[in-house]
Amino acid sequence: MAIFAVSYRYSDDVAARDTHRPEHREFLAQCKGLLLSGPLTDPPGALLLVAADSAEQVEQRLDGDPFRREGVIVERVVRSYDPLLGSLAGAVAAHR
Repeated sequence: MAIFAVSYRYSDDVAARDTHRPEHREFLAQCKGLLLSGPLTDPPGALLLVAADSAEQVEQRLDGDPFRREGVIVERVVRSYDPLLGSLAGAVAAHR
């Protein structure tokens, strides 16, 4: 199992984000392998850490995100991530 960093870039439609945020968060709470998730600012988006066998598997798991379905996510990038240092590095790496 590997760790992947996923970055989302959101549309400028704040009303759509606000409307669909509860369903989006509920979806992520049930997402297999999700280690961390949280919003980014400037530009608006999010960063997620996901444990999975492949980048394709991460994409498949996240394809059902209501933000994606509703066009809130305008860009999604999935990259392999290898946590080495920091207070959470060991906890995140333990999911490999």
